[in-house]
Amino acid sequence: MSLAAKGFRLSRPFLHALDAETAHGLTIKALSGLPKLPDTRIRDPLLKQSLMGLDFPNPLGLAPGFDKNAEVPDAMLAQGFGFVEVGTVTPQPQAGNPRPRLFRLKEDEAVINRMGFNNEGAAAVARRLDARRNRGGIVGVNIGANKDAEDRMADYAEGVRWFGPRASYLTVNISSPNTPGLRNLQSRDELVRLLDRVNEARLKLPRRLPILLKIAPDLSTPELADIAAVTAKGEVDAVIISNTTLSRPPLHSRHKGETGGLSGKPLFALSTRQLARFHQLSGGKLPLIGVGGISDAETAWMKIMAGASLLQVYSALVYKGPDLVQEILEGLARRLRERHLVSLSEAVGLQSAEIANS
Repeated sequence: MSLAAKGFRLSRPFLHALDAETAHGLTIKALSGLPKLPDTRIRDPLLKQSLMGLDFPNPLGLAPGFDKNAEVPDAMLAQGFGFVEVGTVTPQPQAGNPRPRLFRLKEDEAVINRMGFNNEGAAAVARRLDARRNRGGIVGVNIGANKDAEDRMADYAEGVRWFGPRASYLTVNISSPNTPGLRNLQSRDELVRLLDRVNEARLKLPRRLPILLKIAPDLSTPELADIAAVTAKGEVDAVIISNTTLSRPPLHSRHKGETGGLSGKPLFALSTRQLARFHQLSGGKLPLIGVGGISDAETAWMKIMAGASLLQVYSALVYKGPDLVQEILEGLARRLRERHLVSLSEAVGLQSAEIANS
């Protein structure tokens, strides 16, 4: 058991007695104060992936939202993640929505948030990334637009300019439900215009940086088809499915009526079905990252079978801690060996048609 895992087990009762955002802040502070941790990433050859010009030691990543300001990417890589995504980062600092804005739904193993892209801004995050430049590891940056921006598309281009020289990849986040009007950028015409601006900025970088697109789970099939058609033109290198949902499956927590995006176990069925549908619509030609409701090795495996080449988790860590990383990776490797598959890529999308119609 890692030092961080032991710390989580000891501190969990205390942290869960606090409001969710305070507990999260204390977790970040504790991780930032740890000594340099040994690299515990599982390097099973079955789990290695080469995608988008990047070599992933394993397919499990940390989703954005945990480390908004790039304070602890190396501490999280040391927990065994194959990659870490920081952010969401906007060009200018912003406070986000009023507190309380983050809620644990303990009985549902879920989280509702209405954070509103609270972050310290591009300059602060860039300084931290510069400070870790020679440490290795895949660290992506999730970029967004300031709430009061007159030209939100310009904010995304600005994010490319800030982090193109500093990130392993960039994710264009147009699917947060907590910035009014942001999801409108997922419509076909708006998305074409946005990606034109993003790619114009990318062309000015000294290297071809992978650009990923993160979409909502609440899209209709025609809307998914539009995005699949746009992304098929090479405007992005991968699609992340999905962000949090505004829908509300049956929930049991006292916080079930809070507004905001729902993540965790209740999101699994919807996000996995949308993942499979996108895999079918895109013909499996574009790498997909499966996010939403992964809580163990079996749910991670189902994301792979639905069409994901890579995975991201966050909410489940609130309830299970960093031991979850090793549990998932060992479980994926075991399932590959049981099926006599020689690489994770052989399993990608094997049940996408079935799951898409579930």
